[in-house]
Amino acid sequence: MDWAQILVVILSIFLALFLLLGIVLVVMLIKVTRQIKAVTDSARNTVEHIEHAVAGVAKVTSPLVMLRTITKHFKKEKRHRKGEDV
Repeated sequence: MDWAQILVVILSIFLALFLLLGIVLVVMLIKVTRQIKAVTDSARNTVEHIEHAVAGVAKVTSPLVMLRTITKHFKKEKRHRKGEDV
């Protein structure tokens, strides 16, 4: 065998190894991308549920704060009419 043929065989082997390595890395990259997509979907769903919960709490707490303020005002007026210090 000539040196050129030996060099071609060696280069072919390295090319095949790098091609195989590239295919394996692409497959792993696809798997990681799918996992990242699943995590982001889960995070999005969690944020949406928290948003709905906060909106529900805000609907309930807003009237309660208003009621507390009105009650406090009436108590002050009641004390003022009785002649107590505020």
